[in-house]
Amino acid sequence: MRNGAGFVAALDQSGGSTPKALKLYGITEAQYSDEAAMFDLVHQMRARIITSPVFTGERILGVILFEMTMDRKIEGLGSAEYLWKRKQIVPFLKVDVGLQYEIDGVQLMKPITNLEDKLESALRHGVFGTKMRSIIAHADPIGVTKVVNQQFAFGRRIMESGLVPIIEPEVDIKSTTKLESEVLLKKELIQNLDSLTGSQHVLLKLTLPEEADFYTELVNHPRVIRVVALSGGYLRNAANELLAKNHGVVASFSRALTEGLTVQQSAKEFDQLLDASIESIYQASVK
Repeated sequence: MRNGAGFVAALDQSGGSTPKALKLYGITEAQYSDEAAMFDLVHQMRARIITSPVFTGERILGVILFEMTMDRKIEGLGSAEYLWKRKQIVPFLKVDVGLQYEIDGVQLMKPITNLEDKLESALRHGVFGTKMRSIIAHADPIGVTKVVNQQFAFGRRIMESGLVPIIEPEVDIKSTTKLESEVLLKKELIQNLDSLTGSQHVLLKLTLPEEADFYTELVNHPRVIRVVALSGGYLRNAANELLAKNHGVVASFSRALTEGLTVQQSAKEFDQLLDASIESIYQASVK
């Protein structure tokens, strides 16, 4: 994860975002009757991506999984086990359970009341690390401090279990104070990183910044294994263009990765489009 060339694929859509992901894939809500059927369909989509011959550790460093995906099988193996044993791709688990309502310009995570159970399950499945997401909508110093402190409070518990957390305080790309938010965020991140010990390490998953190479200090911080960037609603070409301007930062795209893939495509069409998507994101990540 520290030195490999490639990027992290985010295949961790949860209950709230799955209907939209399926719709983009060509499956409407009329085609499934309940949540169980919905999750069966999204698992089929994820398995199709992961088992594609173009989806390998040569260009993809890691994959972030939804808990229900980790608990299901791909070709007879648990999804996380399949990623590492068959593809040499590092598995991560999304552990947050959603967001609170916006206060002080941010959305904190809801309490993760069963975090220890999730971590034990992740360890049993051979998962390397976790991911959890908060939202920063406005440049409110109080709110930004709360977001980062909450992320690192959970992060310390995750590190104590033996897993590596991905800290994700996402700045909304539509924020009217995006640059100001990023300035506040970087300051808070550095303060929290400086408080970690030599044996504690994290990944950071951040919105592509307004200024190129704005997060270089974080890329070079000794407690940071990797800085990865979320696409945040940007289309793939725009996300790749911004990513290429931020040296040392690699992608962790979700919607931008799967853009254009549909259930109706033949295996050949699907693999060709996925290959082109992976290659474009890979090239933007290694620049």
